[in-house]
Amino acid sequence: MPKPEPHPRLGTHTRHGPCTRLGPQARWALAAVATGAFCVQLDSFALAPALPAVRDALHGSATATPWVVSGYLLAAGSLMPVAGRLGDLYGRRRMLILGLSLFAVTAVLCALAPSLPLLVAARVGQGAGCALIMPVGLALLTNACPPGCARRVTGRALGLAGLATVCGPLLGGMLAQSVSWRAVFWLTVPLALAAALCARRAAESRAPAGPSLDAAGAVTATGVLACLARWLEDTAAWGWVAGAALLGALFVRAERRSPAPLVDLALFRNRPYVALTVAGAVANSAIVTLLYVVPVMLQRTQGWSGPAAGVAFLAPAAALAAGGPTAGRVRPAAAVPVMALCLAAAAVALGACEHATDTSALLPAATGAAAPLGVAGGLALTGTQAVVRRERAGEASGVTKAVMTATAGVGLALAGTATTRSGGGRPSLALPAAACLVTAAALVLVRGRGRRQPERRRRGRRRRGRRG
Repeated sequence: MPKPEPHPRLGTHTRHGPCTRLGPQARWALAAVATGAFCVQLDSFALAPALPAVRDALHGSATATPWVVSGYLLAAGSLMPVAGRLGDLYGRRRMLILGLSLFAVTAVLCALAPSLPLLVAARVGQGAGCALIMPVGLALLTNACPPGCARRVTGRALGLAGLATVCGPLLGGMLAQSVSWRAVFWLTVPLALAAALCARRAAESRAPAGPSLDAAGAVTATGVLACLARWLEDTAAWGWVAGAALLGALFVRAERRSPAPLVDLALFRNRPYVALTVAGAVANSAIVTLLYVVPVMLQRTQGWSGPAAGVAFLAPAAALAAGGPTAGRVRPAAAVPVMALCLAAAAVALGACEHATDTSALLPAATGAAAPLGVAGGLALTGTQAVVRRERAGEASGVTKAVMTATAGVGLALAGTATTRSGGGRPSLALPAAACLVTAAALVLVRGRGRRQPERRRRGRRRRGRRG
């Protein structure tokens, strides 16, 4: 029996399973993507505890200061589909280096910002850099590895990036209290530059030569996501929904007419891709809510200080970070049922958090929710990459990341709405738990329907054969 051919530059790959060793250029791609994603996660989670210090130092109002976060998410979420396609067309390594460089430069501008409006503007620039880093990085890593090990390597990168979830809030609070809120931004500059240097040593990849970027699709897709993100900031402003609907209709029309669409509409007929993307968005909303609600519970109901709550939350955060490597070991055929199982388990644990009366019950329940939610979030990224064509991996990851980013604040909005209606003194996890449970049930139904259809087709062919 002949020995399997080694993948050029990437390492060995056998018919019995994934490759056991990556080549040099694939390792550099892994280092670049993991460090870049770590940088993005650290910037997001470390800044949240520092926002009160930002508001005091720059004399921001209660309505303007949240735009330090909202402007970043708005730019990142709305630009990700365009960024993913740019990587496919013009080179994923090139676009990743551009995104990391932009992220580092705007981090310096954030650290030096003398006023809140300039800080918000710099944060929008950081969001544009993040839009390039995440989907383009995932597509670069998918194409840098043989198919057998792409999922595991991507899961490994997500796990390393997830460490920022563990240390980010605690580190941000400590820096804001003992040094300055500006130190949070300075910390990300060398990390982004190191990731860019790693990316320079990775192999370039792009889609086969073809038409240039679909400009009409890029403008309308960005507009749709921007309108939806603005509506999520103020759900009473229905004008943003009308704008999103109009731009959405123009986007579909442009994509149908384009010879090289920004997003191939056939992507939305890929059932596993759609199921994993929607479920990943629900899981991401629950994750964001959990990261916000549990520390608030510890402080408001248990009387803990901010740093003490951050230390106590290390166990749930570590369980969340472990989800990426675990997701990378799930076979594509099992991704949807595993996602359903994770969301169901998370719903039960989130319900336990909601009814916990003391720390001894709250922290184990939060850890029990974080573990399956981490796997679900990782599956949304590793699983979707495994069910699409590699040459359009950037497009697929851009759409998935855009949906997950745009819905990041939905969980918090639901939690806040439940708090207002109940008149309680703490945010609620009841609605995110219900959303996870409903989504898990929907995945089971979709999975069952998808398995019945091939059997029906086979029966129909047998009946037609007997008639013939």
